[in-house]
Amino acid sequence: MPKDIYIFKRYEKKYPVSAKQKEALLSAVSSYIVPDSHGHSTISSLYLDTPDYLLIRNSIEAKAYKEKLRIRAYGVPGKEDKVFFEIKKKFQGVVYKRRVSMPLQEAELYLQTGIKPVESQIMREIDYAMDFYGRPKPAMLISYEREAFYGKDCPGLRLTFDTNVRYKEHAFSLRQRNDGDCILSPGQFILEVKTEGAMPLWLSHILNQFEVYPASFSKYGRAYREMIHKGEYQNVSNF
Repeated sequence: MPKDIYIFKRYEKKYPVSAKQKEALLSAVSSYIVPDSHGHSTISSLYLDTPDYLLIRNSIEAKAYKEKLRIRAYGVPGKEDKVFFEIKKKFQGVVYKRRVSMPLQEAELYLQTGIKPVESQIMREIDYAMDFYGRPKPAMLISYEREAFYGKDCPGLRLTFDTNVRYKEHAFSLRQRNDGDCILSPGQFILEVKTEGAMPLWLSHILNQFEVYPASFSKYGRAYREMIHKGEYQNVSNF
């Protein structure tokens, strides 16, 4: 498989935690995990949607199947920096993510012209979804800080702590600054546990010990609800 093409199939659970719980959890699991290669990073995701936000409305309302299209970057990329064009699906609790890496300027050109920057099976799948939804446009920019770890003896295990999650509903480029309206309270984190199968028993016991329980949470979904609540809804503009 080419190095710029990525496929993920895994289970993901999310847990809202306080700063105190985060530090206690990290102390308890320290002997089981090591920092991820990205370590501390700022992640920005540009979500694509239809003029009436069909993708996120379907995702909020659906129970068995969810689908999102987005372009993800680390930090604020320049036109030649690599970004990830992704299609993310969730079916019956299993997350399938397929993505292609390309320079930001190629991703932007694809959004404008529909001309595929690379020829691959995943790019064809992304292009099919883009056609199916009527060529969705940039709808919302979501940024956050992430601290990532993976399991020492189970590399398929990944733990991430996200904080300072913010959104900008009228931003249509990853080149814009990572500011916006926050959707988490100060000192609140979202822990994501990602596994290829069952969660390790030691992690399950530690989560129970500190009374950390799973909850449904979508960054784009929460930001969309915040936007509607504040009366900021408007059709997705042309890119």
